[in-house]
Amino acid sequence: MHDHADPHAVNSLVAEDADASAGTVRWDPLHSLWNGTMLLATLALALPLLTWGAFLLFLLTTGAGLLLGHSVGFHRRLIHGSFECPLWLERTLVWVGTVVGISGPFWMIRTHDLRDWAQRQPHCHDYLAHRRPMLIDAWWQMHCRLELAQPPRFDLGRIGRDRFYRFLDRTWMLQQLPIACLLFAAGGWSWVIWGVCARITASVTGHWFVGHLAHRTGPQSWIVDGAGVQAHDVPWAAIPTMGEAWHNNHHAFPGSARIGLYPGQSDWGYAFILLLQHLGLAWSIRTPDTLAVRKALSPAPQSASTGACLPVSAS
Repeated sequence: MHDHADPHAVNSLVAEDADASAGTVRWDPLHSLWNGTMLLATLALALPLLTWGAFLLFLLTTGAGLLLGHSVGFHRRLIHGSFECPLWLERTLVWVGTVVGISGPFWMIRTHDLRDWAQRQPHCHDYLAHRRPMLIDAWWQMHCRLELAQPPRFDLGRIGRDRFYRFLDRTWMLQQLPIACLLFAAGGWSWVIWGVCARITASVTGHWFVGHLAHRTGPQSWIVDGAGVQAHDVPWAAIPTMGEAWHNNHHAFPGSARIGLYPGQSDWGYAFILLLQHLGLAWSIRTPDTLAVRKALSPAPQSASTGACLPVSAS
C-alpha cells in the first residue's frame, strides 16, 4: 500500500473480474454481538451511573479516539497514506484507532476500500451505497456483512505483514480490557460504562450515521464522473468527526490529508497533522494543491458558477 503512482487510487484492492453489484447480506455474529452488547450496556447502565466526571471522561476519550485514531491514524495515514510519519507514531495512532472499538485495522482497511472501490463503479450493491432506508441500513452496517458473488481480493502490503498490526487485528476487542481495568481503578463502574461502553456505542453508531447521510443528501462541490454513488457533505458533523464529514471533498480528493477545503470547513484532523509537521513528526503531506489533477472530476452544478469548488491553498 501507499506506493501506488496514483494517490487517488484505492490502495489495497485488486479488482480483477470483481463485481460490486451482486451479493448477499448476511448476519455478522462477531460485530453484531459486540455492537449489541455495548449498546445494551449503555442503555441499561449509563444514566443510572452518570456522574459529571464520567461524562467528561466520555467526551474526552471519544473525541481523542476519533481524532488521533480513527481520522488521522486509520483513515488519513493507514488507509490513504496522505502523510508520512515515523513508524512508532503510526503504530501508536493505529492502536488508538483500534481501541475506538469499531474493529481491527485490517477489517477497517478492507471495509473502507471495498466501499471506496464499489462507489466508483457505475453500479454497486445497496449495502455499499447506503441506499436502503435508515433502519435497514443501520442493521446492515452494524450487524451484517456483504458477501459479493465476485469479490475483489486485497493486498495490504507492508501493513499486512506488520506483526503489531496483525496482533491488533486478532485482539481488537481484548484491547478494551486494560483500559476498563484502569478506568475501574480510577472511577469505578461509572467510568467503565461511560469510558468503554458508551464511548464505543457513540463511535460505532456515529460512524454509521454520518456515513449514511454522507451518501444520500447534502451540499456538494464535486461530481466524480462515472461513479454510481456520489458523496455529500454533512456540515453539522464536521467537529465531532474531526473533519471527516466533508465527505464530498474526500470523494473528490481521496489522497488528500486535508478534507475541509473551503472557508468555514472545520478540519481538526488536518490541524493535528500540521501540528505533527511543526514538531518534525509528519512530512510529505498531500493536499489538493500537491496532488496530480484527477481527470474523472467535475464541479457540481450548484457550485460551478460560484467557483466554490476550487481548492484553497494548503498554507
